[in-house]
Amino acid sequence: MAQTSTTILSQKTHKADITVAGGASFTTGSENKITSVGTSLSNLAQFDVINVTGTTNNNQDFTIKSVADDGLSIVVEETVTAETRDGSTDTVINHVGFVSDKQKGDGYYSQPDGVHTVAYKVDTTLTGNIKMQASLATTPTEADWFDISGTTFTTDQSTTISSANFTGNFVWVRAKASDITAGSITNIQLNN
Repeated sequence: MAQTSTTILSQKTHKADITVAGGASFTTGSENKITSVGTSLSNLAQFDVINVTGTTNNNQDFTIKSVADDGLSIVVEETVTAETRDGSTDTVINHVGFVSDKQKGDGYYSQPDGVHTVAYKVDTTLTGNIKMQASLATTPTEADWFDISGTTFTTDQSTTISSANFTGNFVWVRAKASDITAGSITNIQLNN
Protein backbone atom coordinates (compact mmCIF):
# COMPACT_ATOMS: atom_id res chain seq x y z
CA MET A 1 0.00 0.00 0.00
CA ALA A 2 1.27 3.48 -0.83
CA GLN A 3 2.06 5.98 1.91
CA THR A 4 -0.83 8.29 2.76
CA SER A 5 -0.85 11.62 4.57
CA THR A 6 -3.92 12.51 6.58
CA THR A 7 -4.90 15.53 8.66
CA ILE A 8 -5.95 13.86 11.92
CA LEU A 9 -6.71 17.06 13.83
CA SER A 10 -7.59 20.45 12.39
CA GLN A 11 -7.68 23.83 14.12
CA LYS A 12 -8.40 23.40 17.85
CA THR A 13 -8.27 26.20 20.43
CA HIS A 14 -8.23 26.17 24.22
CA LYS A 15 -11.68 26.96 25.64
CA ALA A 16 -12.68 28.92 28.72
CA ASP A 17 -13.43 27.04 31.91
CA ILE A 18 -17.09 26.61 32.93
CA THR A 19 -18.43 26.97 36.47
CA VAL A 20 -21.70 25.10 37.00
CA ALA A 21 -23.43 27.00 39.83
CA GLY A 22 -24.82 24.64 42.44
CA GLY A 23 -23.01 21.68 40.93
CA ALA A 24 -23.55 19.17 38.17
CA SER A 25 -25.29 15.79 38.27
CA PHE A 26 -23.57 12.61 37.15
CA THR A 27 -25.62 9.67 35.86
CA THR A 28 -24.69 6.21 34.66
CA GLY A 29 -26.52 3.60 32.67
CA SER A 30 -26.33 3.21 28.91
CA GLU A 31 -24.43 6.53 28.89
CA ASN A 32 -22.15 8.30 31.34
CA LYS A 33 -23.64 11.78 31.53
CA ILE A 34 -22.76 15.07 33.20
CA THR A 35 -25.77 17.40 33.48
CA SER A 36 -26.01 21.08 34.35
CA VAL A 37 -29.03 23.04 35.52
CA GLY A 38 -29.04 26.40 33.77
CA THR A 39 -25.31 26.64 32.88
CA SER A 40 -24.62 26.01 29.20
CA LEU A 41 -22.01 23.40 28.27
CA SER A 42 -22.49 24.08 24.54
CA ASN A 43 -18.99 25.57 24.17
CA LEU A 44 -17.64 22.03 24.61
CA ALA A 45 -17.47 19.53 21.76
CA GLN A 46 -16.84 15.89 20.93
CA PHE A 47 -13.18 14.93 21.56
CA ASP A 48 -12.56 17.73 24.10
CA VAL A 49 -10.80 16.57 27.27
CA ILE A 50 -12.06 18.20 30.47
CA ASN A 51 -11.03 18.09 34.12
CA VAL A 52 -13.89 18.20 36.62
CA THR A 53 -13.48 19.53 40.18
CA GLY A 54 -15.85 20.44 43.00
CA THR A 55 -17.60 17.06 43.16
CA THR A 56 -17.59 14.33 45.77
CA ASN A 57 -16.78 11.37 43.48
CA ASN A 58 -16.00 12.64 39.97
CA ASN A 59 -12.92 14.87 40.25
CA GLN A 60 -11.02 13.58 37.22
CA ASP A 61 -10.43 13.93 33.47
CA PHE A 62 -13.16 12.98 31.00
CA THR A 63 -13.23 12.77 27.19
CA ILE A 64 -16.42 14.16 25.67
CA LYS A 65 -18.37 11.80 23.45
CA SER A 66 -21.26 14.17 22.65
CA VAL A 67 -23.00 17.38 23.73
CA ALA A 68 -26.80 17.57 24.00
CA ASP A 69 -28.60 19.84 21.55
CA ASP A 70 -29.82 22.03 24.42
CA GLY A 71 -26.24 22.36 25.74
CA LEU A 72 -27.18 21.31 29.28
CA SER A 73 -25.55 17.86 29.32
CA ILE A 74 -22.57 16.00 27.93
CA VAL A 75 -21.91 12.30 27.47
CA VAL A 76 -18.37 11.20 28.33
CA GLU A 77 -16.31 8.14 27.38
CA GLU A 78 -15.15 7.30 30.90
CA THR A 79 -17.32 5.84 33.65
CA VAL A 80 -18.80 8.37 36.08
CA THR A 81 -19.96 7.70 39.62
CA ALA A 82 -23.65 8.51 40.13
CA GLU A 83 -23.91 11.81 42.00
CA THR A 84 -26.67 14.40 42.33
CA ARG A 85 -26.03 18.13 42.48
CA ASP A 86 -26.07 19.42 46.04
CA GLY A 87 -27.05 22.98 45.13
CA SER A 88 -24.37 24.53 47.33
CA THR A 89 -21.05 23.52 45.77
CA ASP A 90 -20.07 24.68 42.28
CA THR A 91 -18.67 22.17 39.80
CA VAL A 92 -15.81 23.53 37.70
CA ILE A 93 -15.18 22.10 34.23
CA ASN A 94 -11.67 22.94 33.05
CA HIS A 95 -10.91 22.45 29.37
CA VAL A 96 -7.48 20.72 29.36
CA GLY A 97 -7.06 19.30 25.87
CA PHE A 98 -8.31 17.30 22.93
CA VAL A 99 -8.07 13.91 21.29
CA SER A 100 -8.38 13.35 17.58
CA ASP A 101 -10.72 10.83 16.07
CA LYS A 102 -9.11 7.42 15.62
CA GLN A 103 -7.15 6.82 12.43
CA LYS A 104 -6.22 3.51 10.82
CA GLY A 105 -2.67 2.47 11.68
CA ASP A 106 -0.43 0.06 9.76
CA GLY A 107 -1.77 -2.87 11.78
CA TYR A 108 -5.25 -2.17 10.38
CA TYR A 109 -3.88 -2.85 6.90
CA SER A 110 -1.63 -5.73 8.07
CA GLN A 111 1.40 -3.77 6.87
CA PRO A 112 4.67 -5.38 8.02
CA ASP A 113 6.81 -2.25 8.50
CA GLY A 114 4.60 -0.36 10.98
CA VAL A 115 6.30 2.96 10.17
CA HIS A 116 4.37 6.16 10.96
CA THR A 117 5.35 9.84 10.95
CA VAL A 118 3.45 12.59 12.73
CA ALA A 119 3.85 16.37 12.32
CA TYR A 120 2.43 18.78 14.90
CA LYS A 121 1.82 22.41 13.91
CA VAL A 122 0.83 24.86 16.68
CA ASP A 123 0.68 28.61 17.25
CA THR A 124 3.24 30.38 19.44
CA THR A 125 0.75 30.81 22.31
CA LEU A 126 0.02 27.10 22.83
CA THR A 127 1.01 25.70 26.22
CA GLY A 128 0.82 21.99 26.92
CA ASN A 129 1.77 18.61 25.48
CA ILE A 130 0.79 16.68 22.38
CA LYS A 131 1.48 12.97 21.94
CA MET A 132 0.36 10.02 19.88
CA GLN A 133 -1.62 7.14 21.31
CA ALA A 134 -2.38 3.71 19.85
CA SER A 135 -4.77 0.84 20.32
CA LEU A 136 -4.63 -2.81 19.33
CA ALA A 137 -8.39 -3.22 19.82
CA THR A 138 -10.61 -3.34 16.73
CA THR A 139 -13.28 -1.24 18.50
CA PRO A 140 -11.33 0.69 21.15
CA THR A 141 -12.82 2.18 24.28
CA GLU A 142 -11.07 4.97 26.18
CA ALA A 143 -9.32 2.35 28.36
CA ASP A 144 -7.74 0.67 25.28
CA TRP A 145 -5.51 3.63 24.34
CA PHE A 146 -1.84 3.78 25.36
CA ASP A 147 0.87 6.40 24.83
CA ILE A 148 3.44 5.84 22.09
CA SER A 149 6.96 6.43 23.38
CA GLY A 150 9.00 9.17 21.72
CA THR A 151 6.06 11.10 20.25
CA THR A 152 5.51 13.77 22.93
CA PHE A 153 5.88 17.42 21.88
CA THR A 154 6.00 19.78 24.85
CA THR A 155 5.35 23.28 23.57
CA ASP A 156 7.78 26.03 24.55
CA GLN A 157 6.04 28.93 22.74
CA SER A 158 8.94 29.31 20.31
CA THR A 159 8.74 26.13 18.21
CA THR A 160 5.63 25.91 16.06
CA ILE A 161 6.36 22.68 14.17
CA SER A 162 7.57 19.35 15.52
CA SER A 163 7.61 15.84 14.08
CA ALA A 164 8.23 12.31 15.29
CA ASN A 165 8.61 8.87 13.75
CA PHE A 166 7.24 5.79 15.45
CA THR A 167 6.98 2.13 14.58
CA GLY A 168 4.32 -0.37 15.56
CA ASN A 169 1.63 -2.49 13.98
CA PHE A 170 -1.08 -0.49 15.70
CA VAL A 171 -4.68 -1.04 14.57
CA TRP A 172 -5.67 2.54 15.47
CA VAL A 173 -3.72 5.71 16.30
CA ARG A 174 -4.81 9.14 17.52
CA ALA A 175 -3.31 12.38 18.81
CA LYS A 176 -3.89 13.58 22.37
CA ALA A 177 -3.24 17.13 23.58
CA SER A 178 -3.10 17.53 27.36
CA ASP A 179 -2.36 20.19 29.98
CA ILE A 180 -3.48 22.84 27.48
CA THR A 181 -3.97 26.20 29.21
CA ALA A 182 -3.80 28.59 26.23
CA GLY A 183 -3.32 28.74 22.48
CA SER A 184 -4.22 26.68 19.43
CA ILE A 185 -3.23 23.62 17.49
CA THR A 186 -3.13 24.51 13.79
CA ASN A 187 -3.18 20.88 12.60
CA ILE A 188 -1.66 17.45 13.07
CA GLN A 189 -0.67 15.35 10.06
CA LEU A 190 -0.12 11.57 10.04
CA ASN A 191 1.79 9.69 7.36
CA ASN A 192 1.71 5.89 7.25
